[in-house]
Amino acid sequence: MKRSSQDSSSRNIPEDRKLYVVDSINDLNKLNLCPAGSQQLFPLEEKLQDVSTDSGNGSHSLFLVGLIIVLIISLALVSFVIFLIVQTGNKMEDVSRRLAAEGRDIDDLKKINSIIVKRLKQLDSEQN
Repeated sequence: MKRSSQDSSSRNIPEDRKLYVVDSINDLNKLNLCPAGSQQLFPLEEKLQDVSTDSGNGSHSLFLVGLIIVLIISLALVSFVIFLIVQTGNKMEDVSRRLAAEGRDIDDLKKINSIIVKRLKQLDSEQN
């Protein structure tokens, strides 16, 4: 009956407190401050099991948090690269349009130059 009251009280104690309570009781037992009947509220196997499950869950949650952070950072980098590609494409279109327009202007200037040269040759030949 004493064991069942200890079990029900152990369910009300948070997980991180269980280890503290067990360690404190064991320390008191080592100092012989507690009577022999109150030794080990929790079995040693339960203490070891709690330690192994807590460390496993902590490392898994830490791994998941790290993985989520890495995925968010990589998503941000990919979005930034896509943005840069689009911006570069727009700039290249602008430059190619300007080059085409300047090419047409150069062709027009060449035609005007050739007309002027022909006219000057005609005037030169009329004067001679």
